[in-house]
Amino acid sequence: MAVSYKKLWKLLIDKDMKKKDLCAKAGISPASVTKMGRNGHVTTEILLKICIALNCQIGDILEIVPDKE
Repeated sequence: MAVSYKKLWKLLIDKDMKKKDLCAKAGISPASVTKMGRNGHVTTEILLKICIALNCQIGDILEIVPDKE
């Protein structure tokens, strides 16, 4: 299983926000956003900060995708 943050990037587009705007509003580092851009792992604390900043639920910013066989 892998994590995909495509929903987050689409949400930012819908809200007319750039990644740097997300960093400032959520109080997270650009390195965390870079990790998510590569579908890497970030802490639940970072995900919580993003959800609070964007007023959304965790399922609105990420999804679990099954491994390709």
